[in-house]
Amino acid sequence: MKNARQEEILKLIEQYEIETQEELAARLGDAGFNATQATVSRDIRALALHKVQGSGGRLHYAVRTESQEDLSGRYKRALEDAFVSVDISMNIAVIHTVSGMAMAAAAAIDHLGWEEVLGCIAGDDTIIAVIRSPEMAEVVRKRIESITGG
Repeated sequence: MKNARQEEILKLIEQYEIETQEELAARLGDAGFNATQATVSRDIRALALHKVQGSGGRLHYAVRTESQEDLSGRYKRALEDAFVSVDISMNIAVIHTVSGMAMAAAAAIDHLGWEEVLGCIAGDDTIIAVIRSPEMAEVVRKRIESITGG
């Protein structure tokens, strides 16, 4: 629910110039998410949103833009924080994570843009990553273990 709500927040701030937490909570309510101002405040911090000047000089929420290097570091930290183990079977990597962290770790892998990885599917604590070949799967395993210390 939290991830879906935060995704909706990102959509809403792209679509509208939302100026206050209360306005954001109301728009979330219209989209079917019941969120208090305190929840919205936590989401704003978690998403690292900030205010920028919009049309008419008014401030509204926006996504902080970061360089690709900064994002790459964040993705690697997310993978490191979530990682438990990785096993390879042919061209499939089965990656186990801390409970509730598989989606974040899979998104991190996808966003790191590794050419060897065709894509990831995540559950609660397990990721299935499809790799281009068995040889490349071993490269991915070693890369994951070097990032995570695992």
